[in-house]
Amino acid sequence: MTYEELIPIIRKLAIEAGAKIMEIYNSDNFDVKVKSDDSPVTEADEAADALISAGLRSAFPDMMLVTEEQAESHSAKGDTFLIVDPLDGTKEFVHRRGDFTVNIALVEKGVPTRGVVYAPARDRMFYTLADGSTVEETGALDPNVIGATTPIKVADSDNSALMVVASKSHRDQATDDYISKYQVKDSKSAGSSLKFCLVATGEADLYPRVGRTMEWDTAAGDAVLRGAGGKVVRFDDHSPLSYGKDGFANPFFIAYAPTVDLKKP
Repeated sequence: MTYEELIPIIRKLAIEAGAKIMEIYNSDNFDVKVKSDDSPVTEADEAADALISAGLRSAFPDMMLVTEEQAESHSAKGDTFLIVDPLDGTKEFVHRRGDFTVNIALVEKGVPTRGVVYAPARDRMFYTLADGSTVEETGALDPNVIGATTPIKVADSDNSALMVVASKSHRDQATDDYISKYQVKDSKSAGSSLKFCLVATGEADLYPRVGRTMEWDTAAGDAVLRGAGGKVVRFDDHSPLSYGKDGFANPFFIAYAPTVDLKKP
């Protein structure tokens, strides 16, 4: 696999999965089931997962693949793999709030190096190029024709007036307590991995996550943010967030523009 081969494929699969998701989103009703961890899953999650998994396995049959919707993949071991969350923000989807994303990433030696985040209801599409830099694509978002792209990069943050983004569905007192350590101009809520992308574009400076996430929730957004010059570190000791952990569960973390003066918990 080369990056030049990978990027057009994950871009195309994300757009095709997004179209499938929007078909179900715009239908009169859809079934919502509850998984063993009490999180919701819909037919859109499953349809997007089937499409993306088939596409990746066909293109890269020798690459380890981890995907949220296939429990058997969660026992895989390795530090280099493709990782997929076909519909991040299922609660946003179920409540028809629009802040859900398709996420596909490549992790190499524990680091997410390439990825795509597509928010089909928001018409926003972010991905890394073969050289590792990040762009936002605008226009028709045709799976077969790459449209106009704009390079994105993190803000040169003003520590006396920070913009913070936090989870829409999982914001709690611990998150607010940590945010209160900073001089904040404004804060906004967003669902799913869009929060990483808002830091990547400079629309936000800081995204702290004091709550449970899995690697498939974060890998693509992490890659997009890194490609825009941002960082993602553990909440407790500010060491880099690594991937390929047992069970693919994340510790609490902070995503940020490097000019932010990070505070200890």
